[in-house]
Amino acid sequence: MIRENPKAVVRDGEQYEQMLANLQNMKIPFSGEECFGQYVDLHECYNRYINSKFGHPINYVVYLDNFPAIDTIPSKYKATAQYKEYREGVLAYLMSFLDRTKPLMFLDRVFKSVESEFEERWTVERGKKRPRTTTTVDDVIEQFDGCSTVESLIELGPMKLNEALNTLGLKSGGTVYQRAERLLLVKNTPLEKLGRKHFKKEKDYCCKETALIEAKVNKLCELLKDVLERTRERVRNRQGMTFDELVRDRDADHEILVHDIGSDNADEKRDCNPLKLPLGWDGKPIPYWLYKLYGLNQEFKCEICGNFTYKGRRDYEKHFHGARHQHGMSCLGIPNTKSFHDIARIDDAKELWQQIQLRKGLSLWQPDVLEEYEDAEGNVYNKKTYNDLVRQGIIQV
Repeated sequence: MIRENPKAVVRDGEQYEQMLANLQNMKIPFSGEECFGQYVDLHECYNRYINSKFGHPINYVVYLDNFPAIDTIPSKYKATAQYKEYREGVLAYLMSFLDRTKPLMFLDRVFKSVESEFEERWTVERGKKRPRTTTTVDDVIEQFDGCSTVESLIELGPMKLNEALNTLGLKSGGTVYQRAERLLLVKNTPLEKLGRKHFKKEKDYCCKETALIEAKVNKLCELLKDVLERTRERVRNRQGMTFDELVRDRDADHEILVHDIGSDNADEKRDCNPLKLPLGWDGKPIPYWLYKLYGLNQEFKCEICGNFTYKGRRDYEKHFHGARHQHGMSCLGIPNTKSFHDIARIDDAKELWQQIQLRKGLSLWQPDVLEEYEDAEGNVYNKKTYNDLVRQGIIQV
């Protein structure tokens, strides 16, 4: 038997009973959206995202679909303090949610493995990007061996001072006099014993911290994959509900939770759907007899819709008036009329369209054949014959 948390600490009977008593008496706060730990509530993170410089005014459902994607955010914003605070807020919420829903999961051990993998990957990637320099600290000191005062270093010019300070990793800002003082310190004091205030702040340091936070967020999202998917599905279903339906849905969730308290197999009952039945408005699988009644066990494929599969005859017939099928018909250059109802193959649609065009061509009004004229003697001719005889002078108008 595989344990769900193999790294959990094993306790004896008395400790276990005491821990259970403490957990039962503990009041763990959950928001209304979290529904006692069934779903995540990312509204606060969502509001931060849409109101930030790196965010976009998108729908909450779209935010959940793209969460926690980081490729869509420009790299120039990832080094900002605002983006770092946003990621720290997301990480803090996910950690809090896991602490409340899975208290036996040791996040410290999870983060240790994430940090070790991240350090290896960061070292490899930064090693590829780091430029190779042939100038060493000893070479820089030898170049200014003859300069023992600040004034003598100033005479060398600001360009050489900046180049030397950048090679040593020291700050190159300030006046020329301050730069010369900073460079003179290296001659009298070893580089290792200099204070941190003399060195540049590495730009990669902030980026590294932010990247580590992103790696931790991605790991927690993997652990909460089922919860995130359940949240996305619930938000989509609730957007199409009325106020009364939302109230009934909330009461139904509360009744389910009250019924499941104290049950050891609550999660198994909630996730038990071996037949993969579609979910109803209440988030539960629909009854099997209803599944068979609507013919959802039958699948219909439509080539015009890009080989999209529809489950059930009802959805299949409704899709002929939908946007996807109309777009496919317009791509074929065929009007989506009633004559093409129940036509799903491209070849059949083209063949029927040719027959309709041919039939329409025969039924069109042809004046040269069907328009009649009468001469002075009362003889009737069609338009073409009449014009030919008049042109030849056989009959008179």
